[in-house]
Amino acid sequence: MHRLVGKIAVVTGAGQGVGQGIALALASAGAGVALLGRTVSKLEETWRRIRDRGGAAEVIACDVKDLRSLTEAVQTVVGKFGSINILVNNAQEVPTGRLRDVSDEMFEAGWQSGPLAAFRLMKLCHPYLKGDGCIINLSSSAGKHWDASGYSCYGAVKEAVRQLTRGAACEWGRDGIRTNALLPLADSPALQQWAAERPEKAAEFFRSIPLRRLGDSELDIGRFVVALCSDDCRYVNGQSIALDGGQAFLG
Repeated sequence: MHRLVGKIAVVTGAGQGVGQGIALALASAGAGVALLGRTVSKLEETWRRIRDRGGAAEVIACDVKDLRSLTEAVQTVVGKFGSINILVNNAQEVPTGRLRDVSDEMFEAGWQSGPLAAFRLMKLCHPYLKGDGCIINLSSSAGKHWDASGYSCYGAVKEAVRQLTRGAACEWGRDGIRTNALLPLADSPALQQWAAERPEKAAEFFRSIPLRRLGDSELDIGRFVVALCSDDCRYVNGQSIALDGGQAFLG
C-alpha cells in the first residue's frame, strides 16, 4: 500500500468526487499530494481526510483556466515539495446540453478548464516529470456515446484531452514520462446531480453498466491511478482506459 513513497503528486479538482478519491488513494500509497482547486474549503476537507490517515498534503488555491494561476501553483508545489512526479489533470467544467442551448461561454469554459488547462500544466510540469514522471488525464466516454445528443460539446473537449494525451505519450516517452487517459464512471457529486435532474434516463444509463454499479471514486478509480503510477505499469503509455464497469467500447 506504500508503493508511491517519495513521490509527489499534483491533483487538480481535488476537492470532491473523482479528484478527491484519487488524492486520497495517492496519499494512502505514500505520495505527497498537492491539492489544487478553486474552492479552498473543499480542498481543506480532502486535506483533513489525508491528515487523519497520516498522509502528507498541501492545499493550493488555483484557477485552472488562468495561466498565471497555474504557473504560480506549480512554483508553489516545487517550493513546498521540491519536485513533481505525478500530474493528474482532473478539473473540468462540464458544457452539457443540446447544441443550440450551449452558450459560447459554457463551451469556452469547458475548453479552458479541460484540454487547455491540461496542455498548460503538462508543459509547466514537464521539466520536473522528466526521468520517472507519470501524467494521467481524465477524459470521458461521452465522446463515444452512440447518441451524442446533449453531450457533444462535453465529448468534444474530453476527446481533445485524449488526443493531447496521445501526443504527450509519443513525444515525451523518450524523456521518461508516461502519459495515459482514464475514462471513469464514478459516484461523484456531478453524476448525482445529473441523475437527480434526469431520473428516467439515469436509470436506463445505470442499467447499461455490465457490473451493475457505479465506481467508487477512491477504491475503483483512485487505486487504479496508484497502480498506473507504480512500476507495475511502467510499460503502459499512451493508452485510453475506461474505468466504467465495462460500459464503454473503445475499439
